[in-house]
Amino acid sequence: MSFEFIKKLPTPEEIRSQYPVPPSLVELKRQRDAEIRDVITGKSGKFLVIIGPCSADNEEAVCEYANRLAAVSEKVKDRLILIPRVYTNKPRTTGEGYKGIMSQPDPEKNPDFLAGLIAMRKMHIRVLEETGLSTADEMLYPENWRYLSDILSYVAIGARSVEDQQHRLTVSGFDVPAGMKNPTSGDFSVMLNSVYAAQHPHSFIYRGWEVNTTGNELAHTVLRGATNKHGNNTPNYHYEDLVRLLNMYQKMDLKNPACIIDTNHSNSNKQYEQQVRIAKEIMHNRKLNSELHSLIKGFMIESYLEGGCQKIGDGIYGKSITDPCLGWKESEQLIYDLAEYD
Repeated sequence: MSFEFIKKLPTPEEIRSQYPVPPSLVELKRQRDAEIRDVITGKSGKFLVIIGPCSADNEEAVCEYANRLAAVSEKVKDRLILIPRVYTNKPRTTGEGYKGIMSQPDPEKNPDFLAGLIAMRKMHIRVLEETGLSTADEMLYPENWRYLSDILSYVAIGARSVEDQQHRLTVSGFDVPAGMKNPTSGDFSVMLNSVYAAQHPHSFIYRGWEVNTTGNELAHTVLRGATNKHGNNTPNYHYEDLVRLLNMYQKMDLKNPACIIDTNHSNSNKQYEQQVRIAKEIMHNRKLNSELHSLIKGFMIESYLEGGCQKIGDGIYGKSITDPCLGWKESEQLIYDLAEYD
């Protein structure tokens, strides 16, 4: 055996009992879930903005960012629903590099998964407690879902995970929206098949249990761009791409057709400043086509206190140590601009 078993970690139930969601926040989270659900189902005409750091690497900086976001949210709440990105697990293309606070609570120290599970949960709860904004995270590891299932209001399934059976089956048991990204190849069919799988009931093995799920009608698509066979990034947010997705949706038996556009990653070629232009182009295209207006429900935007990115150890507070992010000043203005669109 080449596995070295280090220590048995607490179950989700044990962690949740030790670090519970305060009773005062349970109803607040329920209200937020209902508001976000209404956008995905089309009952509400508000627009979702899932915004925040590429990786939630530092609790103080993340919470400062979320508090700034909450102040802006008060000004745009009639038009937009802001959901802080608190992404605590990071996929790595080669497997190398910082994998998120769940693995390394301190990016400059060795992995500590027990401390990471606690840090992850405490940070999500703190953001809700201080700001009133429930959060989004990426489900990189399906078996970890229940450590946060009572606190998250939105979950992203990444480009490298969306074809995985266990991810799809686990999403089918969610009661919150799950954004299924297109795979790195850009194949829309794979993405839509993932949505179909997640929207239907399943029986499978999960954390040592035989389980049944009822299907998640809030599962939907996320366009994040693609990487072609030559390794070059190809955007998929243009008008023609959106119409193609709309046509494919109409040919499938899917509930609540909805799409979120990721303005960074391969859509921006990781040129983070371009997120502003990309978002405005998409909002313009929504105005041109009423069907696209109904389909496109929001954006994912990578944003932090400081623009760009840095290497681990550089020590710049509020600057990404993974993908480059839009700075706060530009992010705030973009939110106000988005609120002006019909």
